[in-house]
Amino acid sequence: MPVITRAQQQKQLLPGLNKIWGDTYKQYPLQWPEIFERQTSKRSFEEEQKISLFGLAAVKNEGSPVTFDSAQEAFTARYTHITYALGFAITEEAIEDNLYIPLAGRYTKALSRSMVHTQEIVAAGILNNGFTSGLGGDGVVLFSTAHPLVNGGTNSNRPTTGADLNETSLDAARIQIAKWTDERGLLIQSQPTKLVIPVDYAWTAERLMKSTLRPGTSDNDANAIVTFGFLPGGYTVNNRLTDTNAWFLKTDVTDGLKFFERVPAKLSDDGDWETGNMRYKSRMRFSVGWSDPLGMFGSPGVN
Repeated sequence: MPVITRAQQQKQLLPGLNKIWGDTYKQYPLQWPEIFERQTSKRSFEEEQKISLFGLAAVKNEGSPVTFDSAQEAFTARYTHITYALGFAITEEAIEDNLYIPLAGRYTKALSRSMVHTQEIVAAGILNNGFTSGLGGDGVVLFSTAHPLVNGGTNSNRPTTGADLNETSLDAARIQIAKWTDERGLLIQSQPTKLVIPVDYAWTAERLMKSTLRPGTSDNDANAIVTFGFLPGGYTVNNRLTDTNAWFLKTDVTDGLKFFERVPAKLSDDGDWETGNMRYKSRMRFSVGWSDPLGMFGSPGVN
C-alpha cells in the first residue's frame, strides 16, 4: 500500500517556503445533473419496466363483436450500483514534522475532488460510448437507428449519417424527434429541450442559439431556433465529452438518462496502532444509465 512519508514532503519539513500551490485550482460546477435525472436507491440494483399499450382502433361492423387488443411488458432497464473508493495513508512522522498546512486536511479535500471527477467522467461516459458500446434494456446502444418496438418497427435517435452541429442538422434532428412513436407505432409528442455539447462547440452553439437572424448566412431570414423557442433549456457544455464533433439533444421524453445514488461519497479515517500511520478513505456507490433511449438524441458528427 502506498504511504505518504517525510521523503515525499521534504520541502514542507523545513522553514522558508513562500507558498505551497497546486491544490487551489478552480473546479467546474457539477455538470452531470444538467443531463441526468438524479434518484436515490436503497437496493443493490434498480429496475424500470417499459410497457406496451394498445394499437389503433379497428372498424366495427354492425352486429359484429368488438376487436380486443392486449397490453404487455416491453423491455426492462437495470441499474446495477458500482462501488468507487480511494484512500491514502500518512506516516506518523510526516504528520508530526510538517510545518505548514496540515496534510490530512489538504489531502482529504483532494479525495473529495477525486470523487467528484469520478462521477463526472463515469456519467459522461454514457454519452461518450453511446454510439459504440453499452447495451440498454432494448438490446442496442443508446444512440441507434433501430431501437426495436413491440410492433416490429423501430425508432431512431441518431442521424443515419453523422452530421456536425449546424442549423441544418438541428432542424433535421427536430423533425426526426417529432416522428417518434410508442411501442405500438402511435405517434408521441416529443421535442428537444436542451443542447449538450463539448467545449469545442461552445461558440457554434452561442451563434446558433443567440443570433437574431440566420447564423452563418447572408440571408435576412429570422433565426427559427430563436423565434420558435426551439430548445427552451438552451445549451450546456460538458467538459468531459471526448469527441469534439459529437453533440446531443436532451428531449422532453421522461425516464431517459438516470443517475442512481446508492451511497453518497463519505470520508472515513482510522489509525494503525502498529505503524502509527493514519489512513483516510472516501467511498461511494452509484449507477448511471438510461431507461427510455428517446430521452436523448445524439449525432457523432463527421469523423
